[in-house]
Amino acid sequence: MKRPARVRALFALAVIAVSVFVAVTVPVRLGLDLRGGTQIVLETRSTETLEADSEATDRTLEVLRGRVDALGVAEPGIVRSGDNRIIVELPGVQDPRQAADVLGRTAQLSVHPVLGPGAADGRALPKGERVLPDEAGEGLHLGGAALSGQDVKSAEARFDPQSGAGWHVTVDFADGKGWARLTGEAACHPAGDPQRRVAIVLDNKIISSPQVDPSVACGAGITGGSTQITGSFTSDEAKELALLVHGGALPVPVETVEQRTVGPTLGAEAIRASAWAAVAGTALTALFVVVVYRLMGLLAVVALLCYGLISYAGLAALGATLTLPGLAGFVLAIGMAVDANVLVFERAREEYAKRNRPSGRSALTAGFKGAFSAIADSNVTTLIAAALLFVLASGPVKGFGVTLGIGVLASMISALVITRVLAEFAVARRWVHRRPGVTGLASVGRVRAFLTRRDPQLMRRPRRWLAVSAVVLAVAAAGIFVRGLNFGVEFTGGRLIEYSTEQTVDPDRARAALADAGFPQAVVQSSGDSGLTVRTEELTNEEAVKVAETVAEVGGGAEKVRDELIGPSLGDELRRNALIALGLALAAQLLYLAVRFRWMFGTGAVAALAHDVVILTGIFAWLGKPIDGVFLAALLTVIGYSVNDSVVVFDRIRELWRKDAKAPLAQVTNQAILQTVPRTVNTGIGVIFILAALALLGGDSLTDFALALLIGMLVGTYSSVLTASPLAIELDARAGGRKGGRKRGRSAAGRPPAPRSDERPQRTATTGRRS
Repeated sequence: MKRPARVRALFALAVIAVSVFVAVTVPVRLGLDLRGGTQIVLETRSTETLEADSEATDRTLEVLRGRVDALGVAEPGIVRSGDNRIIVELPGVQDPRQAADVLGRTAQLSVHPVLGPGAADGRALPKGERVLPDEAGEGLHLGGAALSGQDVKSAEARFDPQSGAGWHVTVDFADGKGWARLTGEAACHPAGDPQRRVAIVLDNKIISSPQVDPSVACGAGITGGSTQITGSFTSDEAKELALLVHGGALPVPVETVEQRTVGPTLGAEAIRASAWAAVAGTALTALFVVVVYRLMGLLAVVALLCYGLISYAGLAALGATLTLPGLAGFVLAIGMAVDANVLVFERAREEYAKRNRPSGRSALTAGFKGAFSAIADSNVTTLIAAALLFVLASGPVKGFGVTLGIGVLASMISALVITRVLAEFAVARRWVHRRPGVTGLASVGRVRAFLTRRDPQLMRRPRRWLAVSAVVLAVAAAGIFVRGLNFGVEFTGGRLIEYSTEQTVDPDRARAALADAGFPQAVVQSSGDSGLTVRTEELTNEEAVKVAETVAEVGGGAEKVRDELIGPSLGDELRRNALIALGLALAAQLLYLAVRFRWMFGTGAVAALAHDVVILTGIFAWLGKPIDGVFLAALLTVIGYSVNDSVVVFDRIRELWRKDAKAPLAQVTNQAILQTVPRTVNTGIGVIFILAALALLGGDSLTDFALALLIGMLVGTYSSVLTASPLAIELDARAGGRKGGRKRGRSAAGRPPAPRSDERPQRTATTGRRS
């Protein structure tokens, strides 16, 4: 074994060994949509005196951490996101109301003197004074705060059966003098006078307003700095109040901008469905690759398994959270990772057909050498997009960028290192050398043989393909303007709740019942065999309970399996950041392709990407499908798939043009397309197997994802060949490029036979090329 081969083998073994170690020792965190629970995103808000900067958010996070720990949730997660956002994950918590109340309340405790009964004449009160109802609902006129939550030293819930106070909260103040002064002033008023009371206020609500005991002397007050908050508390209420008071006031107010609750049943079904889809799709793809490429296909399957291992280890090492769209994308990536292997094997087949009795090793070496530039360029463009999505986007788009980047790197290691090590070892065996047919490289394949016989001239009239693309584009775009886009709550803000009902419910009936209940704007859709999704504007928790009761009434009982609350500010941010990241990703890809190829190729590729985006979005508009985070993940996958196809064709054009610099672009493009179609067909079939498994076995939550990818794959394959290439030809012609190819295309008698894949283009005097 030569030194480069030994280095590759050692590198492959090291990567696999590290991946196995990480996969065994570091578990991948499952998102709440896979294990059930509640996720709450809180955003800190500035006040007149405090700015909600990163430092204030860090202090808020520490206070929230204490509150989360006190809730007793197993394996909670709490992290800062950006300068003023905190993400809290509470596995197993199915009722988000209590968690949201405990986490989001500012717990601004204050103690006030009572100036008298509440004013009923509507007079404006001096600054700092206010009227609040006491425990019995009677108004009290309160003076300015004498003590605040910052003066609290400790708080503890206690039960005293002897005094009859029951559950109460004992509060110790750090400044005993302030408490003594406040109670001493109240003791100067006669018993029964409202001014003898002291009001303890939590979040603008009087939770206790006791009278100062008659034994307390005027001016002396209660010394020791301790008091009891009573109010007929239950044990849970007393403990929660003690938690809020003792946990300290939040440095700045917080607002819930996103809230997601997923039932464990949905998570278990999603994992089981995705696992079946992974097994079935991978098995079909592996079988197809082995049938087409025989021994090389079998080795490619082994490399693909290593790819899955490396990707999993990468997610675990980075601490990434695997969500449902990420799991589906991970399964799909197994099928798309076939592409690099197919590129190498098809180039090796071409090399085998060009030479007279070549060795398998030489054909394979030439295949890796010839495919390297296409693999590198296509993966670099995808990495550029992944990096921009990670840096600029937020939410699910940001996570998709991480998964995409890991998948690309793992794919390159799998195809260029592991597959090569295994293939070179296999073709060096004597029994393989004596039986070249077993390698799968000695035949040109049925698709290539068919194209060689028929020799279609696809680029004779490129404007016809552009006209077809324009018509399809117009029809799809009409759906966006006529039907409109059904944006999910991720982008619009609001509340989306999914229920599993005992009986199948007609959405129109449920919609009418919700309208009668006070929710006329609710959007109701069927979900699965016996389920409903209700999407409304932002609801309070009490309104959500009313919606649940209405659905249960019409459905004979209902169980909530998913609950998502997205604030309008977060929805605007997600939509804005996603569009910015997508636009910059397209611009960066255009710049890279223009540098690596020529400007008309970069323009053609990016135009094809925009073409794919509009068509896929338009089809979803016509079908009334939701434009949500899952669709966005599918759209980004389609963009990556489409640019890969375009780069493969343009790389072959560049290679052929180097051999014959004077050949017309139309002729070279036609030849490049015919030579790369076998790779496109074989890769597409492998991806279809995975998508079919996702659509049929992945469950309702993955159906739209698989549908978007199926449509996008077909549109992307078409556009990369029959939109990007014709557009590049037209741009080259308008820029004064090689027009001879177009003249030759119009003259059937003067057009020479198209060259075979193993021959250089034959030039004759009848080409019609202008001097």
